[in-house]
Amino acid sequence: MTRYLKWLPRLAEILAGALLAAIFATFLLQIGSRYLPKVISGLGLSDTLPMLASVEPLGWTLELIGILWVWVIFFSCAFVVREHEHVKFDIIYLAVPTKIRRIFALVSAAAIVAGMLYALLPTWDYIDFMRVRRTATVTNPLSGNKIQLRTIFLIYAIFLVAVAARYGWQLWNVWRNGPPKTELEVALEAADAKDRP
Repeated sequence: MTRYLKWLPRLAEILAGALLAAIFATFLLQIGSRYLPKVISGLGLSDTLPMLASVEPLGWTLELIGILWVWVIFFSCAFVVREHEHVKFDIIYLAVPTKIRRIFALVSAAAIVAGMLYALLPTWDYIDFMRVRRTATVTNPLSGNKIQLRTIFLIYAIFLVAVAARYGWQLWNVWRNGPPKTELEVALEAADAKDRP
């Protein structure tokens, strides 16, 4: 079981990368559909390549890029970005003793958990309300129906739950083991271990 759980972060990175690749491919398709007819007519090939010269700009690409962007941001923040990769303003945190750092870490983790859980129900109410609205141009390729906005914004509720769970775990870990080591402490320990015979 543990062996399979180790693959989950890697799988999340692969999925986030696939979403970014889909954004890029859709962007290229959008540019191609917009400028290909102009290039063909500019080269005087409209009679030779009439099908390519008559390509219309694809309106659904812009909406699809927006949908994929929402998903890649919230999915990545929930499951890919690690704690040490976040931008932090930790000058005061690093300047205080370890006991105070423990209090800071407990208070900040508890505040994040409380904020995310407090926002969850009102957010879910709004997301659930969005089931009555649908995308303007993007359709489900399997059914041909326009996609409910609830499905698109569901990732935000997943993000809230995942971040609350992550910081709940951090709260428990800090309570039991003290504050996480700073990057400097980790580097110094690695240097000491390297210097020992």
